[in-house]
Amino acid sequence: MAASSSAEFPIIRGDALDFYLAQGYYRMQQDLFTCQFVPFDGRLYTAHWLRIDLPHVEWGPEQRRLLRRNARFKATIRTFRLTEEYEELYARYRAAITFDAAPTIEAVLLGGATHNVFNTQIIELRDEGRLIAAGILDYGERTLAGILNFYDPAYHKHSLGKYLLLLKTDYARRLHLDYYYPGYLVNDYPKFDYKLFACAAATEVFDSISGQWLPFSWEAVRANSAELFAEWLPEDLQGMTTGEPEQL
Repeated sequence: MAASSSAEFPIIRGDALDFYLAQGYYRMQQDLFTCQFVPFDGRLYTAHWLRIDLPHVEWGPEQRRLLRRNARFKATIRTFRLTEEYEELYARYRAAITFDAAPTIEAVLLGGATHNVFNTQIIELRDEGRLIAAGILDYGERTLAGILNFYDPAYHKHSLGKYLLLLKTDYARRLHLDYYYPGYLVNDYPKFDYKLFACAAATEVFDSISGQWLPFSWEAVRANSAELFAEWLPEDLQGMTTGEPEQL
């Protein structure tokens, strides 16, 4: 699904987004960026970008159970337009989470820009008309990138973050795309591990040193992490690699 463009309202071409995602880049507001290191609680960790090889996805018992459990909620996908309803839900979500997050959806996606250069859609999840969760994604030509999920804390037991991950992955499969990009996980910092939930066996991890995508394994992540710390870490940041990891 290629994005259109015009001189007045340019949109990043779908094939261009596919290319940069494949190089380990990702959306930040109206730009594309990449990183290999991220700081949490005064300690530096390594970031490892993921993608899901869609033709090889198979649901396991946990995934099928969650899909059945939440099937009563109505899911709708539409072109993204920022609304007060979305911002209000995001504010409730942000107040309940235990990690840092941008103050608003506008800060995540636009950062003050008046035009969105990405081809962005949103999956709405409603319970008898009430918005309970939403997942924002960007279209490439042969890929989808998951940008943001947020949900009503009152529905915490429904694992709506993981459920949105399944919905996005399934939607990309039904479009017969090649890859779904859920972002990165962090070595030795489990809060991002949920991104493996859709299908770890179909997930690939980017080796930023070789520039290759590898079948996901924790052994590959740890090896890449060690090499990044040994070869790529600037000297002025080396003091941030020590310390006890956060207890979850």
